[in-house]
Amino acid sequence: MQAGSSMARSPIMSRYNFRESEAKWQRIWREQRLFEVAAEPGRPKYYVLEMYPYPSGKLHVGHVRNYTIGDLVARYRRAQGFNVLHPMGWDAFGLPAENAAMAENIHPAIWTHENIKTMRAQLERMGFGYDWSREIATCHPDFYRHQQKIFLDFLAAGLAFRTESWVNWDPVENTVLANEQVIDGRGWRSGATVEKRLLAQWALRITAFTEELLDAIGQLERWPERVRLMQENWIGRSEGARVFFAVAGTDERIEVFTTRQDTLFGASFLALSPNHPLSLRLAEKDPGLSAFITECNRMGTSEAVIETAEKRGYPTGLEAVHPFDESRHVLVYVANFVLMEYGTGAIFGCPAHDQRDLEFARKYRLPVIPVVLPPGEDPATFMIGDIAYVDDGMLINSAFLDGLSVAEAKRAAGERLEKLGLGERTTVYRLRDWGVSRQRYWGCPIPVIYCSACGIVPVPEKDLPVILPADVSFDVPGNPLDHHPTWKHVPCPVCGGPAQRETDTLDTFFDSSWYFLRFCSARAPVAFEREAVDYWMPVDQYIGGIEHAVLHLLYSRFFTRALKQCGYLNLDEPFAGLFTQGMVCHETYQSENGEWLFPEEVVTGEGGRLVDLAGRPVTAGRHEKMSKSKKNVVGLDVIVDTYGADTARLYLLSDSPPERDLEWTETGIEGIWRYVNRLWRMVSEPPVALAAPGTPIPAALPPAVEGTRRATHKTIAAVTDDLDKFRFNRAVARIRELTNTLEELPSSEPGAAEVLREGLETLTRLLGPMMPHLAEEMWQMLGGEGLLADQPWPVADPQLTRDEQVTIAIQVNGKLRGTLEIPRDLDNLAVEEAALALPHVLRWLEGQPPRKVIVVPNRVVNIVA
Repeated sequence: MQAGSSMARSPIMSRYNFRESEAKWQRIWREQRLFEVAAEPGRPKYYVLEMYPYPSGKLHVGHVRNYTIGDLVARYRRAQGFNVLHPMGWDAFGLPAENAAMAENIHPAIWTHENIKTMRAQLERMGFGYDWSREIATCHPDFYRHQQKIFLDFLAAGLAFRTESWVNWDPVENTVLANEQVIDGRGWRSGATVEKRLLAQWALRITAFTEELLDAIGQLERWPERVRLMQENWIGRSEGARVFFAVAGTDERIEVFTTRQDTLFGASFLALSPNHPLSLRLAEKDPGLSAFITECNRMGTSEAVIETAEKRGYPTGLEAVHPFDESRHVLVYVANFVLMEYGTGAIFGCPAHDQRDLEFARKYRLPVIPVVLPPGEDPATFMIGDIAYVDDGMLINSAFLDGLSVAEAKRAAGERLEKLGLGERTTVYRLRDWGVSRQRYWGCPIPVIYCSACGIVPVPEKDLPVILPADVSFDVPGNPLDHHPTWKHVPCPVCGGPAQRETDTLDTFFDSSWYFLRFCSARAPVAFEREAVDYWMPVDQYIGGIEHAVLHLLYSRFFTRALKQCGYLNLDEPFAGLFTQGMVCHETYQSENGEWLFPEEVVTGEGGRLVDLAGRPVTAGRHEKMSKSKKNVVGLDVIVDTYGADTARLYLLSDSPPERDLEWTETGIEGIWRYVNRLWRMVSEPPVALAAPGTPIPAALPPAVEGTRRATHKTIAAVTDDLDKFRFNRAVARIRELTNTLEELPSSEPGAAEVLREGLETLTRLLGPMMPHLAEEMWQMLGGEGLLADQPWPVADPQLTRDEQVTIAIQVNGKLRGTLEIPRDLDNLAVEEAALALPHVLRWLEGQPPRKVIVVPNRVVNIVA
């Protein structure tokens, strides 16, 4: 090979055999139990956890982005010397299993365990380094027996309690539905009109920690700001006032909470929830009101439903007395947009300054009295049109509040209410206690017994777990536990008399609120061993979708505090760091008749037009999140069969920042596959015999070879920084740049063999957390000792990451007039002389000597003319 030539490829280009390689290395990792760990007090730990999956069936590539990220982080931290816990389990209870039982006539347990088997095999094929010895499934009695014990401890501590609450009830399925399962007022599955019912439910007292949960959000420094804001809004701290409106002609009064006590003089009506005690009492004697309440109870209770529904009211005939002016009365309505679950179940309406109230007032021809004047408006002419004024201003039409700002008026109104004994300033929260009862079979049984003589009796700990019966039928709508012939009938543990088990099961969010603690000692005879939790917790890096930003994460934060109160642990926050990955998207396709098509059912026909396999036209739609409903999914098995796990992994890491959505394309995955084979050939067919492992690099190197060595060490430093900051796509780009640099190395130059070896070894080690199978293969071919997975992370030589030449800015009178490339740490006099010799500087000085020259070493020269 001629001097100065670059690396050349063999005329016969070899291809990487990923099938053989991936199977081999997965077997070796498994046989060596490489990722199984134990607590080692005194050794730094790192707990990496992806939100565990629901075993719903086969995975597609959209499912595994977060697991790929998690495995990269785990392998990277392991290489840095941490004792890394990286477990996996299954969120195995839940409604889809019951749906499958009814649709496919298969028991939920069988359906669930078959799916777990399939999905575990898929995750193993991806080479994820999980400690499978800690695997859990929440549907297994060994897991939920501890959950039942936790529930009983919460019950004893007053954190679990029985209460009546309004719920969405599906009269066909005979079960409670979450707000999200009510679509246009109907059950998401049955299509039946949903009703509101007051049911006895089990709940957890999350409100006992409201202020603590809110205040601690500011300490979650490694959580996305978006998630912290969503939790703050969900908890919903509001400062305002309780106000009491007397009902004219009665001894009754209606309590209202408001954050806008400054607008009380703009009140034109009161509105009660359909399920307010006064509404229900009035309905007993008013058939029209009773019918209206029934109609309201067919609406969903979600904010979206309430917000979009037509605002309707029913006049009660009552009038409320204004707290600041007994001569003023306002009408009292029952309204469909007031929820009993929020505030006091009653509001006062100020139409001029609330859009919802304005719509209601216009509909029922109620007064609209502006009491907040926008800046620059004339109080004599200011009027409200179709849009309420909700911004700041000065109070008008408000007696003793006139002329005050909104903030001043809030304070003055609150003081007057307290003085009159008609209210008080207070702080309320949107957060409500967590209802955990579900009228479902496939869930953790709630361990209580109802006895007519003894009341509610906890199941004795010696009788745990309360196991679900296997012989259930889904032929009758509702909860199979209710109509099981024997399971619910038991003797009372206290008196021995006939009693019945609770047939409700726990919300599956209960399972996911503590599973991460079980992983710390997954085979322990207790929920988790205190020493193990003290060592492993908190989770250092939690990874999952933004859709869990509120409920799952908030419930887990509550659960940790509740367990602390019950003496289980000494910890407040479960997740020190949180990362929410973006979705994986793909183009959607529809047939002539509007049916969704899978990508593999679409081909390019004549003229580049899309057609289905029968040649019929296909319409390409939007790029959307991969979902089975729109069939725009790419099967994980297909990709791994075609390109290998490492190719899929690198594509999921490289295409876009991990917090943003990723667009999956055939050209993208094929490009990664080509790169994989380039790497393979660089190591299997090097252009020059590599120096033996451990051979020292010559002290003096030709410039081009020296430049390649510097590029290697700069890449180590940059990739390390990128991985620390979750800039995975940038890290991949830098590794590919290094690949190009190594390919261009003049291989016949002195020191090239040694520098090429160092570069290839570095490339291999940097790729290890991303493409572990290929990297292990490359490491073996390079003669590396042991497994690459056991090698330490490379460390850059700071002398080689520092540029010998620096570019400095040249300013004249503070304005940039040029740049200068100079040797690093050149003495100030030489820098000054070089700057003053620049043509642009000479032109600005116009032949005059500068008044002053300021040199900031290696950064800037400022010339004062």
